[in-house]
Amino acid sequence: MSEPATALDSRFSDPEAQATDWRETKRVLENAQLFWISTVRTDGRPHVSPLVAVWLDDAVYFTTGETEQKARNLRANANVILTTGCSTWDDGLDVVVEGAAVQVEDESLLRRLADAWTHKWDGQWRYEVRDGRFRHSGGEAIVFKVAPIKVLAFGKGTFSHTRHQF
Repeated sequence: MSEPATALDSRFSDPEAQATDWRETKRVLENAQLFWISTVRTDGRPHVSPLVAVWLDDAVYFTTGETEQKARNLRANANVILTTGCSTWDDGLDVVVEGAAVQVEDESLLRRLADAWTHKWDGQWRYEVRDGRFRHSGGEAIVFKVAPIKVLAFGKGTFSHTRHQF
């Protein structure tokens, strides 16, 4: 993926603010322990849920059970928003990823992702790959990829609103 076009939105930024560099935004995505996913139910109501995810090959990957609400929502509308950051008002960087969730079934990629989950959480999340899915002691999970269309970075302290457009 090429570097995104990055711009500060001065309407929502302090006068002395600078755009957040893509490398810093990407670091937050790589290190995030928790994301919140927003999907839309078939009746138009929103659905939000916390989840663990990994950033790999310029995309966010997450898992869900086949019958979970987010999986049912994604079958009807693949557009999602993933958010991460910190819950403080005056320090840190909050990041919003917009894109479409596409199910991943390629087993070589799934094996790389399983390794990424194991590594990121020091073995707390372990998956085996079989039949285009993750398998674990509690059952199975499907995996989705979100390649960003737009990423927003909200700096705090010196408040900034940066858009990374792909």
